[in-house]
Amino acid sequence: ADDGTVGWGQSVPIARWSYETFETAVVLLHDYYAPALIGHDPADIEGAHARMSEAVANGFSTGNPITRSGIDIALHDLAGKLAGRSLAEMWGMPSGGPVELSWTVNVVNLEDLERLLEEGREAGCRNYNIKVGPDPEFDRELARRVREAAPDSFLWADANTGYSVETALRAAPVLADEGVDILESPLPPNRIDGYLRLKRQGALPILMDEGLVSPVEVEEFASLGMIDGVAMKPARTGGLWSCRRQIETCRERNLLWVGSGLTDPDISFAASVGLYSAYGLEKPAALNGAPQFLNESVLKHDLSITEGKVDPPVGPGLGIEVNEDKVDELMRRTGGDRLMERLCPVSGGAAAIAE
Repeated sequence: ADDGTVGWGQSVPIARWSYETFETAVVLLHDYYAPALIGHDPADIEGAHARMSEAVANGFSTGNPITRSGIDIALHDLAGKLAGRSLAEMWGMPSGGPVELSWTVNVVNLEDLERLLEEGREAGCRNYNIKVGPDPEFDRELARRVREAAPDSFLWADANTGYSVETALRAAPVLADEGVDILESPLPPNRIDGYLRLKRQGALPILMDEGLVSPVEVEEFASLGMIDGVAMKPARTGGLWSCRRQIETCRERNLLWVGSGLTDPDISFAASVGLYSAYGLEKPAALNGAPQFLNESVLKHDLSITEGKVDPPVGPGLGIEVNEDKVDELMRRTGGDRLMERLCPVSGGAAAIAE
């Protein structure tokens, strides 16, 4: 902000998950979104999204949502600091409690399963989300073993759109028989007839992740009768502003919603925890970045995770402090500074972006 206040955001573009890449994110942020927002009121986050949509046109839904989520999170942090309010206070909501975490189980060999389950237990997690598809028989045995190891857990199967329609129709009742509670993203989001057939089958609650980028898709797909609920990811939906409206739509339509992430690191992890806590998430969240898959942090003080539960950060904005020396050191070690200098050579690359 012009008074020197800084808001921090974080985007996690990985090409295996989306059409967005590190390179496209850097160029979009530096050459399109940042110039469009200079002079804009940081508290007007809805208006900021409108400006970004003018700078780069949307596609079927919100364009480049993973990249935009970094700005959205930074604006929430900045607006909260300027107002002296936490995320919950900015939204007129009471401070929420700890968010329970789910441990991700992604194996191609069942021999590796017990080791992963034990790692989850050692981290204090008692609930599991399993990656399934495309083989229903493998998935049956995976679900059976996880349910046997954790009979009282919330067991969540995520196919990451990996089933065909006919395979999904075979897999859903099989997974239900083995004690799975919900099935996330069994099909690509454009397989509308397939989702309708799964809903009519009724073997499991069907949730969608990929494909629900803006609140509009939640409203439309729910009206069509395609889904029972939504797996939320601020990173995939363009940030907290969109995610909040999706949660509110789920509440209005009596849809199930669960919290997830894109292996979110520290800053985006804190944003997701703040959102889920404020809205009283009832099911364990599949926020696997900080506790499971990542061992680096740019925060001065990491979030508190005890017995598989993470406390929402307190304080204005995201309630976190970023150690800029850690950011610089991590960029140098990973070559990020050199890559940004290549992508933005005229304006000074990484130094200009940092400024």
